[in-house]
Amino acid sequence: MLAAETIAVSAPQVDGPDLYWAERRPAERGRTAIVRRRSDGTVEDAVPEGFNARTRVHEYGGVPYLAARGILLASEFADQRVYRLDGGAPRAITPEPAGAAEDRYADLVLHGSYVIAVRERHGGGEPVNELVSFPVDGSAAPRVIASGHDFYASPRCSPDGASLAWLTWDHPRMPWEGTELWVADLATDGTLRRPRLVAGGPRESVFQPEWSPAGELHWVSDATGWWNLYRDGTPVAPMEAEIGVPQWMFGMRSYAFLGDGRIVAAVTEDGRQRLVVIDGGALRQVTCSHDTVLPFLASSNRRVWTVAGDAATPLGIVGLDVDTGEATVARRNFAVALDDGYFSRPATIQAPTTGGAVTHAFYYAPQHPEYVGPDGERPPLLVISHGGPTAATHTDLSLQIQFWTTRGFGVVDVNYRGSAGYGRAYREALEGAWGIVDTDDCIAAARHLADRGMVDGGRMAIRGGSAGGYTTLCALAFHDVFAAGASYYGVADLASLAEHTHKFESRYLDSLVGPLPDAADVYAARSPLLHADGISCPVLLLQGADDEVVPPAQAEVMVAALAARGVPHAYLLFEGESHGFRRAENVVAALGTELAFYGQVLGFTPEGDVPELVLDA
Repeated sequence: MLAAETIAVSAPQVDGPDLYWAERRPAERGRTAIVRRRSDGTVEDAVPEGFNARTRVHEYGGVPYLAARGILLASEFADQRVYRLDGGAPRAITPEPAGAAEDRYADLVLHGSYVIAVRERHGGGEPVNELVSFPVDGSAAPRVIASGHDFYASPRCSPDGASLAWLTWDHPRMPWEGTELWVADLATDGTLRRPRLVAGGPRESVFQPEWSPAGELHWVSDATGWWNLYRDGTPVAPMEAEIGVPQWMFGMRSYAFLGDGRIVAAVTEDGRQRLVVIDGGALRQVTCSHDTVLPFLASSNRRVWTVAGDAATPLGIVGLDVDTGEATVARRNFAVALDDGYFSRPATIQAPTTGGAVTHAFYYAPQHPEYVGPDGERPPLLVISHGGPTAATHTDLSLQIQFWTTRGFGVVDVNYRGSAGYGRAYREALEGAWGIVDTDDCIAAARHLADRGMVDGGRMAIRGGSAGGYTTLCALAFHDVFAAGASYYGVADLASLAEHTHKFESRYLDSLVGPLPDAADVYAARSPLLHADGISCPVLLLQGADDEVVPPAQAEVMVAALAARGVPHAYLLFEGESHGFRRAENVVAALGTELAFYGQVLGFTPEGDVPELVLDA
C-alpha cells in the first residue's frame, strides 16, 4: 500500500469548468503526471504516458505546470524545457539549452500571449536566477525582464494586466528569513517599467503576493511575528496563528479569492490546520473534518479546492463549499483498504526541553486490530526528526508512520524548535543552534514518553531524512540515548555541505550555524563525521545516487568513519534517486531493510518478507 498503491497529489488548479492537479506515481518510476477532471466528473491524464512534469529550480522545484485560459503548460523533468500540452503532442516552447537541463523554469503565469516565469540558468559557476517572459507559442526566445537578485519567486499579474508583483531575496537569507515584495508596470510585450519596493526586508518574510479580483494587492508577512495576511499594507484579520509557510517550493498558495471577493485561507495553529473565510475583518471557520490542509488552494466561485486529510483519511484533492461545508473528493492518495483499527491516531504532546523551553510533537501508540505487545512489556520507540529543518510535520494519515505502529512501535514525530507553524520566535530558536536544540528536543520528546512509562526507554531509535538525518547523526554522536539510528540522505559534515550543496541552500548554514570562515570551529564541533568516535550504537544509512542537495559523499565519508571505528552499520545506495525516494521498489527496499535493521538491534524477528541484512563492523 505504502509504495505501489500510493500516489501523492498536489497543486490543484481551476481553469474554467475543469480541475487539474499534479500526481506523483511511485509505481511509474516516480514520475509526476498532470490530471484533469472534467465538469461531468470524468478524470483523465492531461499529459501523455511517460511525460514527467517536474521542475528542478532550486532542486526542490514545486508546482510544475500551469492550466489557464484553456492552455496547459508544464516542465518536463528530463530536459527541463517548458512544453505546451493542449491540443496534440507536447511541443517545447522554450529553447533547447546549451547543456542538458541547464535552463530550468518555475512559477509560470500567463500575461496576454506571453508566459512570465522564474528561470534558473546553469552551465558554469553559481546558477543565475531571473524573471523572463516568452511567447506562449514558442515563437521567440525568453527575454530577461528582472535580474540582479540571487532569487526570484511568485510573479503575479494584476487582473487588468497592467502590473506585476514578485518576490526577491539574496544571499545569505532564506525566504523564511527575509524577502522583498516588488511591483512594476507591465507592458503588453511582457517587459517591466518602474519597479518599486512595496514590503519586506532582511528580517521580514513576505509570502504569496496575490491580486484580488478588484485589483488590490495582498500578501502574507510575519512582521508581527506571525505569518498574517495584508491588503495594500494593512493587516487583514490579525491572529497569533500562521497563514504563510516556509517557501521551500514554488507555487504554494495558502489563501485564495472566492468569486464574490471573500478570502479563504489555510491557518496553522498549534501544528494543526483549519480553513477559514475572511470577509472584511470578520473570520469564520469552514466546516471541514480535516485537520491537515496543505498550502495548495484554488478557488471556483464559493468552492475551494485543496489538498486535505486527517489522521484517518488519506490526503486528497478535496473541494469544499465554504458556506455549506459540502465536500467533493476528486482523488485520494490511496484507497483505505484496511479496517479502521489498523490506524493509530496522533496525540499532541508538549515536552519540557533545554533552556526552560517546550517542544511540540505528535505521539502515535502501537496499533493493530489483531495483535498486542507481550504482557508487561512497553513498546520500543521510534523518534522521527523531520527535514528542513525549517519545515514541520503534520497529523495527516501517514502510511510511513502506520508501517511502524502496526508492527509494534510507538512513534513520536517531533516539531522541534525551528519548525514552522508556531510563530517566528519558535522558528528563530534554531538560529545558530542547529544540531543542538533540534537534537535536544528529539531527546526531550523521547524521555518524556519513557518517563511516563509509555515506551521502553532502553529500546529507543531515531530516524530522519535530510536535515532530519543530520539531527539523527547528532543524537548518536553527541548523546547516549538511542539504541539505533537510521539516516536517510543525512548531513554528516557541515563544512562539506556548505561547499558542495546547491545554490538555494548554499548560505543556509550562515543562520543555522554561523558564517564561514569565522565559524569554522563551530562547523567542526557540530559535524557528526568529526565526532564519530562518540557513536557506539548501530547505524543505517540510505542515500540517493543522484542527490544534488545532500550529495552521496556525505553518507560515504560517514560509512568510512564508522568502519574505521568498528561500529556496526549498513549502507544502501539507490541509483536513479535524488533527494527523497520516489520509486516504489526503492521505498519498499528502504523500509524493509530498516525494519530488519531494528529487528537485529532491538532483539525481535520481524514478521513477513523482509530483506536479509548483514551489518558491517
